[in-house]
Amino acid sequence: MIRSELVQKIANENSDLRLEEVETIVDTFFDSIVEQLADGGRVELRGFGAFSTRARESRTGRNPRTGESVDVDAKKVPYFKPGKEMRERLNQSV
Repeated sequence: MIRSELVQKIANENSDLRLEEVETIVDTFFDSIVEQLADGGRVELRGFGAFSTRARESRTGRNPRTGESVDVDAKKVPYFKPGKEMRERLNQSV
């Protein structure tokens, strides 16, 4: 599912909201998650999962085209850990 499909699904299920209002809600939701992660925080959505960041050390990488060594700076990367309820729903049919 892509963002526009999510917006459309929410709009279809909430006929009292205009499409523009739903887009604003979805944008605000995602922006809030990104802001919290950028500030070094964690976002936990009960039953869904938790978003956090993990630190990656600087390293020497390789350019796949040329094979040349390249320095890769240290950085933070987003990390998602699914919640217990999500894992259970995903594995119901197994």
